[in-house]
Amino acid sequence: MLKLNFTQRLGDFKLDINTDMSTNGITALFGLSGAGKTSLLNVIAGLTKPDKGQVIFNDKVFVDTTANVFVPTKKRKIGYVFQEPRLFPHLNVGQNLRFGMPRKMKPELDAIIALLDLRDLLKRYPLHLSGGEKQRVSIGRALLSAPELLLMDEPLSSLDLPRKRELLPYLTNLARNVKVPILYVSHSLDEVLRIANRLVLIEEGKVTVNDELNTVWESGALRPWLEETQSERQEDSSLLQVQIIDQQPRYGVTALSLGDDLFWVDHIHLPKHEKLRVRVFAKDVILSLQNPKGNSLGAGLYGKVVECLQDDGVVYIQVKIGEHKLWSRISEWTQRELGIKAEQWLYVQIKQVVIVE
Repeated sequence: MLKLNFTQRLGDFKLDINTDMSTNGITALFGLSGAGKTSLLNVIAGLTKPDKGQVIFNDKVFVDTTANVFVPTKKRKIGYVFQEPRLFPHLNVGQNLRFGMPRKMKPELDAIIALLDLRDLLKRYPLHLSGGEKQRVSIGRALLSAPELLLMDEPLSSLDLPRKRELLPYLTNLARNVKVPILYVSHSLDEVLRIANRLVLIEEGKVTVNDELNTVWESGALRPWLEETQSERQEDSSLLQVQIIDQQPRYGVTALSLGDDLFWVDHIHLPKHEKLRVRVFAKDVILSLQNPKGNSLGAGLYGKVVECLQDDGVVYIQVKIGEHKLWSRISEWTQRELGIKAEQWLYVQIKQVVIVE
């Protein structure tokens, strides 16, 4: 657990943080530019000192201004990947990776090289690497420093779109295979959806949301960002954690489990039992009062309406199915004809999903 309770004045800007962050998986620190995300990382890393308060990581006190405790950066066992790759230009990739690597990490070297696909780059120098390749080396070097916590400050921000697409799969792989907790700063929802399992929303120097990514997505806390990046509200969506439980390639369909329920979608070319995070757009969720057996989508999921939101001629219906929630977008006429209202039970069919992890 990372416990943060501090204030820091930076000119006219004040960072006022009071929250506990999980140290499992990848936590995204999300917010607008200038919200205080990088400043927060710098306090955790020990690059700057707060005016007042505490920073405690897994019961280790990094900062306690009352007790005059301040542990220097080099003793915190924290890896830091900056926006711009910071490699030694006179060292090749292999030498950069080994620089500062403790002896106990030697057995991990080959695994990190394989994880980040660096084998063919080991003899090359930074001058001859693309931006995405440099960042992969930076990530590898940070991991090989044996960190107990890894900080990543918008590692894709300096890359053009092709290089971002090149690096994202490696970050996704990192999320699945590395046991080190990661704090990942971003203002890109696409990145967050791909790699994070928790989200901390920072606005004007304060933490306003801190929860599981799926829970935050369901709550509507990110709606302002969705509206800013999309021309239509039809892009409202839900996030689901599902698992492939059956494949019928002959018929071009795959069965996904949603808790204790099951639904069919177009064939997904992944192995059985694979766990996925999928995004379901509200326009692809069909509601009906009777179980729609016998059509191409199979039987419907049974759920209860949580809320109905009207918006310029359309209605967004949120349905709870077990522990999961789904948004559906229908017309006002359809809502009136079906008589859909809160607390009502009905059937749900999902036309398609988009895999995000």
